[in-house]
Amino acid sequence: MANVKVTKRASEIEYAIRDVIVHTKELIKNGKKIYYLNIGDPAAFDFKTPQSLKDALCGAIAKEDNYYSPSEGLPELRQAVANKEKKVNNFDITADDVLVTEGISEGIQMLLGAIVEKGDEILFPGPTYPPYISYTKFFDGKPVAYETIEKEGWQPNIDDLRKKVTDKTRAIVIINPNNPTGAVYDRKTIKEILDIAGEHNLPVLSDEIYDQLTYEKQFVSASNVTKDVPVVGLNGFSKVYQMTGWRLGYMYFKGEGKQLAALKEGVEKECRIRICANTPVQIAATAALNGPQDFVKDIVDRLRQRRDFSWKRLNEIEGISTSKPEGAFYIFPKIEGIGKRWKDDMDFVVSLLKETGVLIVNGSGFDPVYGKDHARIVFLPPIQELEEAYSALEGFMKKKVKRDSRGHVGYG
Repeated sequence: MANVKVTKRASEIEYAIRDVIVHTKELIKNGKKIYYLNIGDPAAFDFKTPQSLKDALCGAIAKEDNYYSPSEGLPELRQAVANKEKKVNNFDITADDVLVTEGISEGIQMLLGAIVEKGDEILFPGPTYPPYISYTKFFDGKPVAYETIEKEGWQPNIDDLRKKVTDKTRAIVIINPNNPTGAVYDRKTIKEILDIAGEHNLPVLSDEIYDQLTYEKQFVSASNVTKDVPVVGLNGFSKVYQMTGWRLGYMYFKGEGKQLAALKEGVEKECRIRICANTPVQIAATAALNGPQDFVKDIVDRLRQRRDFSWKRLNEIEGISTSKPEGAFYIFPKIEGIGKRWKDDMDFVVSLLKETGVLIVNGSGFDPVYGKDHARIVFLPPIQELEEAYSALEGFMKKKVKRDSRGHVGYG
């Protein structure tokens, strides 16, 4: 028998969004219907990849565009990204400022791999998209959450953020629109974060993959607000263009200075070591950016209806309360009874799944402090399917509620 030692960094990786799926295996074997409200994958529901993009992909393959492309990305795609950011988010970058990645997750990994040394700290909004926590730990860094305030629609607590900057802080992360809460930050908030970054000579890592999926509030990019604070933006094609399984994203570098140039060079080296992103998909993505964009409004309109339904319906369920998401396609309700009926939010999620088949994600998987006692729910399915899932959730909650003689709610 070989003596294979698995590193601590690999054995301790967590990714709550997919880790919960392991609990479905036996249920599926026994024929139980699963309501998949755990993964933000529009293409898995009734949001289909535009036909023009599928045609562009098939055309690239048919024309034998199956070669290794430049590690930084196809020049025409990088230029299309620069054009898109100018048109949609109103700031200027060049094609040379753009690097193409295999999805936004690879971009996060590359960036943190280039920034984090042992003991370094990365500041991120709590709750947050889990890879920011996991990759910081993977590179022997320390993830530090700054508070976002639930009663204020999960807006950042600027005072808390300021207090948590130390001499070990290496970057401040903004996720806007936010995953998992659906919060959208206004210009004033972004400027306050940039001001703190500027005071401490820190870069801002701005995760903007839901930039076109907002409802009442207008998205404002950190790169539109910044003057002299360096911003590294992360974006991609999964959510707006329904290209989730195609795995393509990008990052851009906005600003000047030796430190930002060194960071970009470090990430470029990481791009080279993995050779390149998928060439035919890059050709299709170029067509996506250069082609008609009218389908985006339809996506937002349909999502708004599902957002409104989910917000109203969940708040009707006793023991559940939630703020209204302003962007993306997630809602992050608070669950009463955790710590009483269920030992923690993971126990709640697993119990709900086993009893009803409704699969959601435990809030502590998005941050053990600011996410606990919550759950993330994806509202991508059609309303009829959402109603089935929410009715099952309501029935589950009613079974757990106990009232005393005065009508006070408890959990048993």
